[in-house]
Amino acid sequence: MEKILDIITGKMERAFAEAGFDAAFGRVTVSNRPDLCEYQCNGALAAAKQYKRAPIQIANEVVSKLAAADYDLVEAVMPGFINLKLSGAFLARYLEQMRTAPDFGIRKTGEGKTIVVDYGGPNVAKPLHIGHLRSAIIGESLKRLYKFFGWNTIGDIHLGDWGLQMGLIIAELQERQPQLPYFDPDYTGAYPAEPPFTLTELEQIYPAASARKKEDPDFAGKAHQATFELQSGRPGYRALWRHIMDLSVADMTRIYDDLDVHFESWLGESDADPYIPAMLENIKAQGLAVMSEGALVMPVAEPTDKKEVPPCILVKSDGSSIYATTDLATMVQRMADWRPDKLLYLTDKRQALHFEQVFRAARKSGIVPPRTELEHIGFGTMNGKDGKPFKTREGGVMRLERLIGDMTDFVRAKVVENRIVEADQVEATTKIIAMAALKYGDLSNQPTKDYIFDMDRFAAFEGNTGPYILYTIVRIKSILAKYGDWDHLPVQVPANAQAKELMLALTRFAGAMEAALAGSAPNLICAYIYELAGWVNKFYHETPILKEEDHALQAGYIALMGLAKRVLEQCIYLLGFQAPDKM
Repeated sequence: MEKILDIITGKMERAFAEAGFDAAFGRVTVSNRPDLCEYQCNGALAAAKQYKRAPIQIANEVVSKLAAADYDLVEAVMPGFINLKLSGAFLARYLEQMRTAPDFGIRKTGEGKTIVVDYGGPNVAKPLHIGHLRSAIIGESLKRLYKFFGWNTIGDIHLGDWGLQMGLIIAELQERQPQLPYFDPDYTGAYPAEPPFTLTELEQIYPAASARKKEDPDFAGKAHQATFELQSGRPGYRALWRHIMDLSVADMTRIYDDLDVHFESWLGESDADPYIPAMLENIKAQGLAVMSEGALVMPVAEPTDKKEVPPCILVKSDGSSIYATTDLATMVQRMADWRPDKLLYLTDKRQALHFEQVFRAARKSGIVPPRTELEHIGFGTMNGKDGKPFKTREGGVMRLERLIGDMTDFVRAKVVENRIVEADQVEATTKIIAMAALKYGDLSNQPTKDYIFDMDRFAAFEGNTGPYILYTIVRIKSILAKYGDWDHLPVQVPANAQAKELMLALTRFAGAMEAALAGSAPNLICAYIYELAGWVNKFYHETPILKEEDHALQAGYIALMGLAKRVLEQCIYLLGFQAPDKM
């Protein structure tokens, strides 16, 4: 289904051609003077130079070729603008087609294509913290958006499960419990089914080991050796690694489920490790790698660079791999397994240079073919009201679970105080509103920008917030429930100015979604539904929908509200949350 702006532009282009002018001058835009018209075309001004005619003459000739029935207003005004207001009948036909089409007629531009969304790679054995929030909810929203446009979507958490943190845990555990069979190189029996630590103990072991490494060179050496032996396949260390993975992944799954964030793939750096040797040999065989101060590096700078782009380090001077090595090997694995048309990475924007190096290395070495698009979204920081990175009251990094809990507690207090729902619905409704407040508060900001985390503002029921959007949807649900059977009713010609404004807002749905996809920008979805919710509420306040005595007219009102509800619900699904039935 074509976007309405494309349809209007097509009609204008044909009118220019029929009037004897180049059709390319017929581009139509949304009017920047909504008090005068809804759409405008300024092509006559540009055409005047080519055809040596007064622009108002050209505009009048073009207007004479347009079908008057499509417009409430179609006029040429000095010095040569063409102003348009669409007819109610034209709008009704378009929205009825949108109402009855699958997915509102969105063109499935991604059919036959695959995208892998890399959510940034949290480390196992460490609790998720607020730094993992943005990659999770931005990634989930974009994955849903790509799927909406027909893409085959694969979300990969890309766990950090193979680096020095594993050696640190093993070395620290050996110091504490040296009698465990995992540390006996001669042990040949079955290892215990239950881990020798709880999740809480595991989360204490890593920071203790990390701090010790900085002060104790001997311990640091043991940790590096343990990492090497783990990656070389030592059975006891592999068994410990599996315990660590099982505990960590179960805890991560629980928290991500609370966020309604889900992954099709739970692969990690360990899964990419087997691809590293052959990948490095291939790079060396192509003559792309050089030795530099004992390290194997790939130069990736280009003559057109305006700033320095250092070489991509593949193997450190001590023989170990780094993140770049693993990320490149992960690309090898993804190309072999899924042959994606796009790889999309979400991390803190401070990793921008890293991904610039890795992407160039992947292109240069042929790991990723030219047909596969590479994109890194470097997101900004969540800051407190003081403008500094958000922390706990004690000054530490806040756990993600605590952040979710704090938002839930804050919303629960408002739900109870305002008696929004019955007592038995408080918990379920609170969770839905809290997720909307948290996610919309984040996603309404441009991903690359820092933003202030303000719980009072995010959870407000008025303004540009998630709860306001939910309240609008719940209001529509209430109206539709009182009316009864509504989902078969066709869209009708608008009966008042408020209805027409709402209809115009609904026609902008496809364009807003396409812009969000093109810009990898969920904030554009937020901007659209905030505008749409505003027109819904204006229509509601100024139109006696349920008191309307003309049944045919009332049915038109209900059909319009029903379409608005469906569009709003589709949009909040793409943002990763849902609306309650009452609020």
